[in-house]
Amino acid sequence: MSAPAFGVYVHIPFCAARCDYCDFATWTDRAHLVDAYVDACVADIERRAREERTPPATSVFFGGGTPSLLPGAQLMRILDAIERAPGAEVTVECNPDTVDEEKFAAYVRASVNRVSIGVQSFVPPVLAALGRTHEPANVERAVALARAAGIERINVDLIYGTPGETPADWQRSLAGALALGVEHISAYALTVEPGTPLGQRVAAGAPAPDDDRQADAYIDADELLTQAGFDWYEVSNWARPGEECRHNLLYWTGADYLAIGCAAHGYTRGRRWWNVRTPERYIDAISTGASPIAGSEELSAARRREEAFVLALRTRLGAPVDPAAAEVVVDLAESGLLSVAGDRVVLTRRGRLLATDVTARLVLAGAVPQPVGTRYD
Repeated sequence: MSAPAFGVYVHIPFCAARCDYCDFATWTDRAHLVDAYVDACVADIERRAREERTPPATSVFFGGGTPSLLPGAQLMRILDAIERAPGAEVTVECNPDTVDEEKFAAYVRASVNRVSIGVQSFVPPVLAALGRTHEPANVERAVALARAAGIERINVDLIYGTPGETPADWQRSLAGALALGVEHISAYALTVEPGTPLGQRVAAGAPAPDDDRQADAYIDADELLTQAGFDWYEVSNWARPGEECRHNLLYWTGADYLAIGCAAHGYTRGRRWWNVRTPERYIDAISTGASPIAGSEELSAARRREEAFVLALRTRLGAPVDPAAAEVVVDLAESGLLSVAGDRVVLTRRGRLLATDVTARLVLAGAVPQPVGTRYD
């Protein structure tokens, strides 16, 4: 019998440089805290295992920040503290500039079996507009080193819709990702977050991402990746058959996951919770025996059903719908936004472009399945 799905997310908040679009909890001036932060993560994992009897993890995901900034031995210390189920998926996010042969070898010794490489673009002017510091050649080098070390599952992240990016630029990035021979590609529309350098430029009058161009870029990605043998399995994620990210699927199917590190969010037993935001506060909480949790919320049964519906609708499997929403389902299907298979609905490509609006219409129409026995007047 396979172990029940349970994930562990570990947030590594350190970066060598901050990208212009990033509003994540990351810092470029905290390298002196790395050792203490790793100690705190290990202590937090061990305490939770002891007090909460957390099950073995079926997936572990190191995100950030730049997890690949950690020395291999430090990352291994954190991973060794996590009890894992046999065959657990272990992913590390990597910057192409912060990996080498020795680091990938250390990852493999620690049972890392998947890496996610932040590429964003293969076009130097687009990388510069995003505030990225790597060169496209470093991506090819990083993938080759990962393969040579024995890592068989690789994802690359791309961003589309950067102001100034042409359709030819985006096609070049897609072709560059496919030429790497990776198993998984994530593609996200650039968003402008207040307070970031990009946000400040847009607020001062610089061009913002264009919605129509981003829609065209999404269509280009879906067409090209599908032709290359990738299947979409979530709105922003494509994979070769059988290569879907198990940790991502854990989020989208509403399974439990533990949050380790500052600013990390977790979800266990119907409770959503999040840790203190800064590495200093996280280290201090763990070292003094205090809880690092900054806040939490208990989800009602109705809220959990609604969230499960919303998340499932983002996936290729779609979501079951309540008969109460039949009229809206028919209308959305006739508009080319949904396909219907039995009691489930799946977003079409056009529907994925309008996923937020489609989901809102369905929820308002009562599409979220109700418990057996619920009566409708």
